[in-house]
Amino acid sequence: MKLKVVLEPQPEGGYVAYVPALPGCVSQGETVEEALKNIREAIELYLEVAEEMKLQETLREIKRKNNVQIAEVSV
Repeated sequence: MKLKVVLEPQPEGGYVAYVPALPGCVSQGETVEEALKNIREAIELYLEVAEEMKLQETLREIKRKNNVQIAEVSV
């Protein structure tokens, strides 16, 4: 997957990086390379959390529609 990243130089030094397609996905770094490394990590975490939230919403919808209980088990 490829996402556009905006890099904004900061007056005090360094760069702020953000992803317009992922609201709230922001990071920073002292150099362009560091900012890109940091935003890559932020994107990975953002997508991981988004997937978990989507799964939770899907499970809530299943429970609501079908009047069922959902449990977790360790294996």
